[in-house]
Amino acid sequence: MSGQADKAKNLLSLHLNGRLLVLPNVWNPIGARMLEVKGFPAVATASAAIAESLGYNDGEQIKLETMLDMVGRIVRSVDAPVTADFEAGYADTLDGLQENISRLLDTGAVGINFEDSFDDSSRLRPITEQVERIKAVREAAARKGIHLVVNARADSFFAEEFSSEEERIEDAVVRSNAYIQAGADCVYPIGWGDRETLLVLRKRISAPINVLATAKTASLNELQEIGINRASYGPYVFRALLAKTSDMYDEIRESRGSNLVFESPWSGGDVSRYLKSGAE
Repeated sequence: MSGQADKAKNLLSLHLNGRLLVLPNVWNPIGARMLEVKGFPAVATASAAIAESLGYNDGEQIKLETMLDMVGRIVRSVDAPVTADFEAGYADTLDGLQENISRLLDTGAVGINFEDSFDDSSRLRPITEQVERIKAVREAAARKGIHLVVNARADSFFAEEFSSEEERIEDAVVRSNAYIQAGADCVYPIGWGDRETLLVLRKRISAPINVLATAKTASLNELQEIGINRASYGPYVFRALLAKTSDMYDEIRESRGSNLVFESPWSGGDVSRYLKSGAE
């Protein structure tokens, strides 16, 4: 476990060094290897991309065993620390949550995204309940001798219970600070990524902050300037590639040729740079 513990410390340090940690989330081993070869210091999975790549919706709609298998494959494919999008932990009870965290750590992962909403993110868990769940995660990791890097998601901007942006921001701040007190290392007030909102969040949350990069989010340079610690891309890289794949299929089906397929494909040699030698 010493190697895994060192990777966990490394991942945590990447949130505290004053530089923006950029994580284009992956859903398979080759994507993880590509990030590592290109110099990214850590790898993050996206639960939505993993589920959607297997033909299912996000929101714990694939089996825990399936998620753990994919995370394990990704972990084994790289030397970099891997943080897994573990949704709500695949368990309602604290005992079940701790068992699942133990199983996740057995894959070699050293970080998690851990969300505080139900199902489609429109309903939030009570703060006191989520605080107890974060404490349970921390306890389960401590028993393994690993400082699991907990990125606690606050889904305030998605919830239906608020009537104004100010209420959402206030709830995100309160939740984020409570989660840090409970043992989270980083908070993820997912949603609004505009400069004005992020300046408020940065001012009122002293811990590392993760921002979801979208077309409307402040640029990476702006995030660095504001003092944001981590930027991730969720399922958007996967969905961008899926859109291109759809265009290729349409071109072929409509007998318009195969220009999109053959305009700049990689060779087998190009791909092999990111493959392991030998058999599985």
